[in-house]
This record gives sequence, structure tokens and C-alpha cells, in this order.
Amino acid sequence: MKLTWLGHSAFRLETGSNVILIDPFLSGNDKFTGSVDDAAQGCTHVVLTHGHDDHTGDAFDICQKTGAKLIAVYELALYMNAKGIENIDPANPGGTLAQDGFDVSFVKAFHSSATMIDGKPVYLGAACGVVIRAEGESIYHMGDTEIFSDMALINEVFAPTVGLVPIGDRFTMGAKTAAMACKRYFNFRTVVPIHYGTFPIIDPDPSKFQAQMEGQNVVVPEIGGDVAL
Repeated sequence: MKLTWLGHSAFRLETGSNVILIDPFLSGNDKFTGSVDDAAQGCTHVVLTHGHDDHTGDAFDICQKTGAKLIAVYELALYMNAKGIENIDPANPGGTLAQDGFDVSFVKAFHSSATMIDGKPVYLGAACGVVIRAEGESIYHMGDTEIFSDMALINEVFAPTVGLVPIGDRFTMGAKTAAMACKRYFNFRTVVPIHYGTFPIIDPDPSKFQAQMEGQNVVVPEIGGDVAL
């Protein structure tokens, strides 16, 4: 298994014959300097946590070019289907989708989810976190969220070993609450901070989170760098 951070909340996960992209916000992210085509090479699945542009990103183009299956909450999947993506697999929080070689479970997150059409916000279903289980690992991508006590149930049900944790503040948890969530509710072997440094109005770097997480295994890869699992 290979996990690569592509900046912001975007990841490439390679497991068996599958290449999974999570929240592939690439061409719109000035901090991502790689090639979208390279990042999407061999993509078989695109998993979205919610419908904001900094998470859907290049999902539509990647699915069209590669034929990858789009996995998303019901309303967002239908929205992408209406735009022309035929290969969709919709779900909702509490549901698990078994794929060939891995499974994806949707869990709750506390956030909003919409896109702008003709200057008006269009609702795209619940914002979610996702848990991907493959090769004995349980990877929890929190999406965009605040801290909430039901994280304890997510840990009890899925026992995630790797946490992909938003820390940027303003739209998600900040350093203090993100660290509290990790230490109070989970027993992560590896924690990767995400959703920081992309825009001027969120925290520019993970230093405050690292300080709050002293003694924990926090991994901060370079954009385009792999995460040791």
C-alpha cells in the first residue's frame, strides 16, 4: 500500500490493483506543482468527502479521462452523474461500500456542503468523513469537520490506524481541537495534518498542531510526498 499527499486534503492511495484519489483538488491549488495527469495515472476510484470546490477539484475531469468510479454521498454523486459521470457509487453516513480489494465507509462530519451555480449555493448532501480499509489498514480521512464526541464511536467501529486530520482552523478544527480529537478519541499509529497552508485565511503550516501533539507520531510530508504506513 502506498499513500501520497497531494496537498490540501487530496491523497492518492495505491492498494493492490486499485488507485484511489481522495478529494483531488489539484489544478486549483497553487501549492500543488505536479501534473494532474501524473497524479491521476491509473486511477480506478475517486472518493469525495463533500461538495466544496476545494475537495471536488478535478474529480469530474479525472473520472471522465480515466473512467474511474466516483464514490460520494448520494446528492453529490447524483450531481456529478447529471454533469456526465456515469460510473457512480452513492452512499450516506453509516453505509459501507465493498469494492474489489477495499471498502469505503462514510461517517459523519460537521461541516457544510454546496457548490455555486449561477451565483447561488446548491446543496450537495451531507459533509462526511470516509474510512478506507485495505490490506489490514484502516485509514480515516476526516474531511472538513469540527471535533465531536461521536468520534469515539468511529474509533470503536473502525479502529483507524491512520488519521488524516484537518487543522487549518476557520472552516475546520484548529490545532488545539484537532490535537484534542486525536488524543482523546483515537489510537492512531500515524497522524497526517491536512487542510492548512492552501489559502491565506487558514493556518499556514502545521507547527501549532505539532506542538499540541508532542509525543505523538505526526507525519508531515511534502506535497507529492509519500506517507510511511
